[in-house]
Amino acid sequence: MATIAPERPVCRSEPSAHEALKKHFAEHPEQRLVHTHKWDVSRSDIYADNTWHPIFREMREAGPLHYIPESPFGPYWAVVGHKAIQHIEALPETFSSSWEYGGITILNRLSEEEIASSGFDRRELPMFIAMDRPQHTGQRRTVAPKFTPSGMAVMEGEIRQRTGELLDSLPRGKVFDWVDTVSIELTTGMLALLFGFPWEDRRLLTFWSDWSGDTELATVRELDEMRWGFLHEMGAYFQSLWVERTHDKEPGDDLISMMLHSEAMNQMRPEEFMGNLVLLIVGGNDTTRNSMSGIIYQLDKNPDQRKLFEQKPELIPNAVQEILRMQTPLAHMRRTCTEDTEVFGQQIKQGDKVVLWYLSANRDEEVFENPDKLDITRENARRHIAFGYGIHRCVGARLAELQLRVLLEELHKRRMRVHVAGDIERVRANFVHGFRKLEVEITEF
Repeated sequence: MATIAPERPVCRSEPSAHEALKKHFAEHPEQRLVHTHKWDVSRSDIYADNTWHPIFREMREAGPLHYIPESPFGPYWAVVGHKAIQHIEALPETFSSSWEYGGITILNRLSEEEIASSGFDRRELPMFIAMDRPQHTGQRRTVAPKFTPSGMAVMEGEIRQRTGELLDSLPRGKVFDWVDTVSIELTTGMLALLFGFPWEDRRLLTFWSDWSGDTELATVRELDEMRWGFLHEMGAYFQSLWVERTHDKEPGDDLISMMLHSEAMNQMRPEEFMGNLVLLIVGGNDTTRNSMSGIIYQLDKNPDQRKLFEQKPELIPNAVQEILRMQTPLAHMRRTCTEDTEVFGQQIKQGDKVVLWYLSANRDEEVFENPDKLDITRENARRHIAFGYGIHRCVGARLAELQLRVLLEELHKRRMRVHVAGDIERVRANFVHGFRKLEVEITEF
């Protein structure tokens, strides 16, 4: 008897996270987060205004890590040096990523009082990046085969074809938004292929990514209901795909099928399933999308490097690493100290929140000469830690690099020169670091 596939749940696609947050603060300006410490780099305005560079530079000059005693996210250690971040990342038992301590962002776990006043159970989304060994190892191993060099070789042809077709469709002599037309389109398309997600609904992936990845949004209790409503719709949609895949005669090679046929992941609680979806969606969407926009911004801002790119396409693989260093699409990751310890002369206590500012490490003068300058010939560009370091290094790093390389190669093949020609709007957040809008115009070289 034939199995009838479950109907897809109805999912909303508005308002966007950005619109909801903007509206909330317009109506409740008194609720904007207040930052009193001069080195509290959890403030989102410095990323929206692109004024974060001198603050981190001053901090690095004073030392590799600093205690910030007060912030809207509570006290925390700001780790700003490249070597210090690698040191902490190399000690995952001492510096935990576990969601049970607070996870991987600067956000606080809700207190028992906050949960009681909200009338809801504790809402948390475990995911393998926010787990310690051994749980982290088993779940990561489930999806890792999708991102091996052989896996990349299988995907490259399709990525190149989709990238080329999109570039050929772009308007000439007309200003358009690169973020929406190119960066979002390419990354959501890639995610849809990875998940075996219905193509016509792929923009839902961007919508869910934005609602789950915005740390400032998560501080607004009045938006909790809307946010969790959207995440539950995401969970229900993916659950319908999960049920469909259970009826497949042969296991597929999409991420949902890989989870389904994995002992480490096929018995996940609903919250854990949703958590890992959020991880894979935000990890595969925000990071690559913002680097694809960063490429255009940086080449336009550095005409000498653009000329070098146009004259020497063999520099493209290294240019990808340098763009990742300059853009750093996720500004920070958080750890929680599990025992009293000393790091670079500083005493860190058990329970302390430790925030690793990758954004700063990638501009560390002790590692990168003239770090605020784009240099696509930079010999040590690969030393960036935009993907993290150690056991939690981004599982999809190779795929991100491949997508960026193919984009640059296909731009070069068509002799396309992309100029910033209008509004630039950056993401107002301390976690996802990127562009909301980048208006451009295309000419040829």
